[in-house]
Amino acid sequence: MSSADTSPTSRALLTLELIQGSPGITAGRLAERLGVTERAARRYVAILREAGIPLESERGPYGGYRVGRGLRLPPLMFEASEALALVMAVLDGHHEAADTADPAGSALGKIIRALPQPVAEQAEAVRRAAAPAPDRAAARPNPQTTTALVQASIDRSRVRIGYRTEAGREWSQEVDPWAVVVRHGRWYLLCWSHAASARRAFRIDRVTAVAVLGERFEPPQDLDAVGELETHLSAGWEYDTEVVVQAALETVTRLLPRGLGRLEEGPEGTTRLVGSTSAPDWYAAQLAALPVPFRIVNGPELRAAVDQIARRLADAVS
Repeated sequence: MSSADTSPTSRALLTLELIQGSPGITAGRLAERLGVTERAARRYVAILREAGIPLESERGPYGGYRVGRGLRLPPLMFEASEALALVMAVLDGHHEAADTADPAGSALGKIIRALPQPVAEQAEAVRRAAAPAPDRAAARPNPQTTTALVQASIDRSRVRIGYRTEAGREWSQEVDPWAVVVRHGRWYLLCWSHAASARRAFRIDRVTAVAVLGERFEPPQDLDAVGELETHLSAGWEYDTEVVVQAALETVTRLLPRGLGRLEEGPEGTTRLVGSTSAPDWYAAQLAALPVPFRIVNGPELRAAVDQIARRLADAVS
């Protein structure tokens, strides 16, 4: 900190930034970051409180300072749909925005912390569930529709959605909205379909209407929304696949993309991979990168693609 930044006002503002960035920060940690004594750090907190900034404190080993929800900055008075649109835009355009250590992620966190609590909860829920990666084919859904689905997911309220398929067919059905997930620039509703009595994933840009119903639901325990979506989207493609990998399930889970299919524990430390693909060459390349042996049990198209890769590699050293 330079001499120009050592005034009580400058340190008080830095104190506010530290508390906003690390809710629950202790007086001792504040003092360390500010380069002052604990008594001085408490004095800067008092200055902020005198200025009308609601700083809350909790005693005990897990206590500390945090900014109360009374702090409102006029430029950040967003409606729920506006806040969701902002979060969606950042996630669509910057794939590290969910990482709080990334500059964009840090800035997004500051905005969310300044929002009114109901709006902040919706924005943070989307941020936590998102697994975004920029994609030129990304299709951004309606923010109001997304807001309604995120809120229903938080409230665990069943909804009736209207939907338009890629072919233009329209239908409606009741679903339990487990989570909203971003995958490769597209937004999906992971849910339980009561019409199909099965898990389903619907693109939110194709949802035409949302009506919240009175019934409540309980999502699956320990739900991995991103993993569930990846597994769901790996099924139903043109060519079926089945592969046995000579490694334990825990190891294979780390080695293979989740989008390849469903992993099951096999006998004697092996793992069974069951999925489907419309691009056998790409699928084969993912398997070729495995540092452990594997065997194709089912999938003539995949077997041919692996054989082609093997021949090409053999020719390279002949």
